[in-house]
Amino acid sequence: MFKNYFKVAFRNLSKHRTTGFINIAGLTVGITAAVFIMLWVQNELSFDNYHKDVDRIYRVKAKLTLTKTETWVWESSPYLLGGVAKKEIPEVKDYTFLWPGYMITVHNKGQLISEKKYAYVDANWFNVFHYDFVDGSAESFSKNPFSLILTQSTAKKYFGNGEAVGKMLRLDSVNYQVQAVVKDNPANSTFQYDILIPVAAKLVNPHEKEQSTHWGNYNGLTFLKLQPGVNTNETAKKLTDIIRKNNKDSENTALNVISLKDMHFENDLQNSSFEHGNRRLVSIFMILAVLLLATACINYVNLTTARASVRSKEVSVRKIVGAGRFQLFGQFMSESLVVSVLALIFSVICIQLFMPWFNNVTEKHFTQPLASTTTWLILLGTLLVSFIFNGLYPAILLSSFKPLSVFKGRSTLNIKDGGVRKALVVVQFGISVMLIICTMVIYRQLDFMQKADLGYNREHVFSFRIPWNVLGFDDKKRVSMLSSIANELREQSPIKEVAQSQSDDFYNNGTKMSGSMDWAGRPKDYKPSVATLSADENFQQMMSLKMKEGHWFGKANVDQHNVILNETAVKQLGLRNPIIGQRFKFNGDSGIVAGVVKDFNFRSLHEKIGPMVINNHTDWAGSFYIKTASGNTAGAIRAAQNVWNQFVPDQPFAYNFLDEGYNKLYHAEQRSSTLITVFASITIAISAMGLLGLAAFAAEQRVKEIGIRKVLGASVQSIIRLLSADFLKTVLIANLVAFPVAWYMMNKWLQDFAYRIDISWWMFAAAACIALIIALLTVSIQSIKAALANPVNSLRSE
Repeated sequence: MFKNYFKVAFRNLSKHRTTGFINIAGLTVGITAAVFIMLWVQNELSFDNYHKDVDRIYRVKAKLTLTKTETWVWESSPYLLGGVAKKEIPEVKDYTFLWPGYMITVHNKGQLISEKKYAYVDANWFNVFHYDFVDGSAESFSKNPFSLILTQSTAKKYFGNGEAVGKMLRLDSVNYQVQAVVKDNPANSTFQYDILIPVAAKLVNPHEKEQSTHWGNYNGLTFLKLQPGVNTNETAKKLTDIIRKNNKDSENTALNVISLKDMHFENDLQNSSFEHGNRRLVSIFMILAVLLLATACINYVNLTTARASVRSKEVSVRKIVGAGRFQLFGQFMSESLVVSVLALIFSVICIQLFMPWFNNVTEKHFTQPLASTTTWLILLGTLLVSFIFNGLYPAILLSSFKPLSVFKGRSTLNIKDGGVRKALVVVQFGISVMLIICTMVIYRQLDFMQKADLGYNREHVFSFRIPWNVLGFDDKKRVSMLSSIANELREQSPIKEVAQSQSDDFYNNGTKMSGSMDWAGRPKDYKPSVATLSADENFQQMMSLKMKEGHWFGKANVDQHNVILNETAVKQLGLRNPIIGQRFKFNGDSGIVAGVVKDFNFRSLHEKIGPMVINNHTDWAGSFYIKTASGNTAGAIRAAQNVWNQFVPDQPFAYNFLDEGYNKLYHAEQRSSTLITVFASITIAISAMGLLGLAAFAAEQRVKEIGIRKVLGASVQSIIRLLSADFLKTVLIANLVAFPVAWYMMNKWLQDFAYRIDISWWMFAAAACIALIIALLTVSIQSIKAALANPVNSLRSE
C-alpha cells in the first residue's frame, strides 16, 4: 500500500512538472533559509552550555550606586576576591580569574604580528571551564609562568603542521613556551581567546603585582563555581560583605553574581570584554524563520487545493472502487512527504554551498554543520513542520469529495475553500510587505547614523596609540617621548595636523568619573558621573569642535589646570552664571572653566549625549590623531609608520580611521540589515513563485472563457485585467494587513536608539508599490501568454 502511495506521488510530480518545480524550489529555499536562521538562533541560545556544571558557574558583577538615579555596573572585580571568597564562603567550591588582554605582539620568523584574542588566566581556569586538549596538558601550563596554550588554528598559523608543544614564541619582549594545544573555541563560546597565558606571567611585573593587591582595583573577571542548590542572593550578600570589609571606600558598592548561561544577553554593563547578544533580535529571527517556512508551505497548500477540481474524478473513482477516507488521506500526505523530502535533500546541498557566506555575514564559525547533531535535529524538525503544514489541510480537503456530486457535475470546492486560499495569499504577501518595510526602515536608520551631524568632523583622520609598556612609568621620560613623537609627526609633509589625547576611540569614549569634582554651589551629597577626555591645544581645530563660549586650551600649558565642559555638563551640573572663569576642581586639580564646547556625540547614537569634562592633562596622552593632507592619505600613513618604527621598533604599527571605527559601532545592526534584506528577498521570491503557479492554473481553468471573449472581440489588455484583478486585490489587502504590524515592530526596534529617524508614510507606500509591481509582473507572465493564445485551439473540442 505505502509503495503504491509513493509511486502515485512521483507520477503526479512528473505529470504536473511546473507545479512540482514551484513547490520543491520554494520549499527548498524556505527550508534552507529557516535552517540557517535556526542555526544562528540555537547558537545564541546555547552560549557556554557545553561547559560541565554550567548551571553552577557564575561571574561576579559589581554595582556602584552614584546617585538615586545613576548606577554603574561592572563585570570586573578585584584580583584578591576569588581566593578570599573560597576561604570565607562555604558555598564557593572553586574560583578562577580572567585578565583580558588588549593587544600583544608576537615575533615570528622576522614578522611582527598583533594578537588581540588573548588573555591571562590563573591555575584554576581549567578546573572550572571545559577545553578539549589536543596536545599537552593544563598541569604543565600552570607550573611555569612563561607558558602558553594555543588553539589549533593559532598553533598551525605559527608552527604549520609540525608539533607546537615545547616550541618557543616571543610575545612583546618575553619568550614563552607552548605547553598545550586545545581545539578551536566553539562558535557558542564567550571565551574566544586564541592564546592563554598564566596570570603569574603578568604579575612578574612589579607594578602589576602591586596594583593587584589593592581591593579598589577592579582589574579582571572573577568566576565562581558554587555548590549545588546554593541561594545566589545569600552568596551575593557575603561577597558584598567581603568587599566592604577590605575596602572602606566601597560603602556604595554591592556585589552580585550572574550565571554563565545568562552572560551572553547581559545588557546593563558600562563596558564589556565580550560581544553580547540581543534577546529581542533572537526572538525576531525565530519569528522570521517560521514566517519563511510558512511562506514556502503556503505555496504547496494553495497550488494543491487549487488543483483539487482536476483531481476530483481521480478521488471519486478511488472511493467507488473501495478506497476509504483514511487511505486517501494517506495518499495525499505521502505526496506532501515526497515533496518535503526532496526539498530537504536539495536544502542540504544548498546549506553546504552557502555556509561560507553565512559564516562571513554572521562572523560565526559553523564548521561542518552537517556533522552536527544539532543541525540534523533542526533539519528533521523543519522537515516535520513542512510535511504536516503542507499535507494536512489539502489531504483533509481532497479526501472529503463526494463521488456522486462530482459525477453529477457539481462543484467540488465551496466558497470557504476559495476564501482560505485567498487568505493564505494575503498572509504570504503580507509577510513580504512587512519585511520590505523592515528592510527600508533599518537601511534608513543605518544611513542616518552614518550621515548624522555628530558635532565633529571624522573624515581623513586616523589614530594610533603608543603602548603603555613602551611609555613606562617614569614621568619625565614619558613626557619627553610623547613630545618627540609629536614633533616628528608634525615635520612630515603628508601630515596636515597632529593632536594628542589619552584615548584613541574618540567616537566611543567610555571613560567615566564620579566623585572627583567640585564647583561653587555644588550640593554636598551630589556626586554625578561625567565622561572625561584629555586633549591638547590642537584637538579642537582638528575635530572641528564648536565653542559655545570661552576658549579652547592654549599653548604652553597655560590651561593645564583648567577644564572645558560640554553644554550637557553645564545643564546637569547646575553651574551658576557666568560659567566662564568659575572655579572648578577636577580629579584633585583646581582650576577654572575655560570654555564651553557645543555638544557632540562621543558615544554611539544608541545613547543620549551625556555630560563631559575635558582636561588638558597630556602627560599620559599616548594616542595620536593624524589629519591627512588632501589626496595623500597613503603618504600620511607611511609617514606615521616611519615615526612609529623610530620609537616603537619592536611592535607592529596599528592605526584606526575614525569613520571606520565609528561605523563599527553599528556592526550588529549592519549584520542584521544584511540578513533581513536577504531573507526578505527570499520571501518575496517564494511568494512570487506561488502567485505564478496560481496564475498559471487560473489561466488554464479559464482557457475556454478567454477564447470565447477573444472571439467576441475582447482585447489583450482587457483579458490581462480580467486575470490580474483578483490577484492584485488580494495583494492590496495584504498591504493593509502588513502596515500596522511592520510599524509596531520597527517602532519597537527604533526605541533602542536615542537618535533615530521617523517612520514616514512613503516607506509604506513604496513597499506597497514594490509588492504590487512584483505581483503584477508575475501574474502578467501567464495573463499575456493566455491572452495571446489562439482561441481556435481552446475552442476546438467544443
